[in-house]
Amino acid sequence: MKLLLSGALFLLLGSSLANADAVDNRDPATIITEASTQILDLLDSHRAEYTQNPALLAQVVRENMLPLLDVVYSARLVLGRAGRQASEEQLMAFSKALSNVLINRYSGSLIEFSNKERIQVMPLKGKNTDTLTRVRTRIKLAEGNAVPVDFAFHKTETGWKIFDVTVEGISYVITFRNQIAPRVQAEGIEKVTEEIIAGNVTFDE
Repeated sequence: MKLLLSGALFLLLGSSLANADAVDNRDPATIITEASTQILDLLDSHRAEYTQNPALLAQVVRENMLPLLDVVYSARLVLGRAGRQASEEQLMAFSKALSNVLINRYSGSLIEFSNKERIQVMPLKGKNTDTLTRVRTRIKLAEGNAVPVDFAFHKTETGWKIFDVTVEGISYVITFRNQIAPRVQAEGIEKVTEEIIAGNVTFDE
């Protein structure tokens, strides 16, 4: 799952390069489709540089991926009931800590995502609305098998934003909620945020 989520994150990086500071009027399927056509070239053209300097890759991901994600909304979902009493300031600090965990944890694995992988955007299906939709993709690995990776979007004032990624049926939001929410309930959001920043919280794959 780690490599696949890395590929998903890098896909988001590619789709946000041209829209970091502007309202994105594209629909979710277009965002993913256009990203998939440029992502492999981007990685291949910088692979040696990123391999030698993983911190640079993490910085690039942080600067270019975050504009396409609604990290605060994701944080609310991760916290669930445990975050109902959190202030906006506490929520912002928690969401920033959590997004840094994702970037630092997975950006290094992107180097393994080679041009042998292919991303296929599937036709929309299921319950999609004007404010909530899911884009299904299939990532074809070098071994030949195709793995489902779905992106959950919701509509915001600045366009469609991704709030969850589901790899092989495993949701990032639900996985983190199961691991984080009980700790927040027991210790408080500020304490858990401090522990995440200090690197004292272990996340399962």
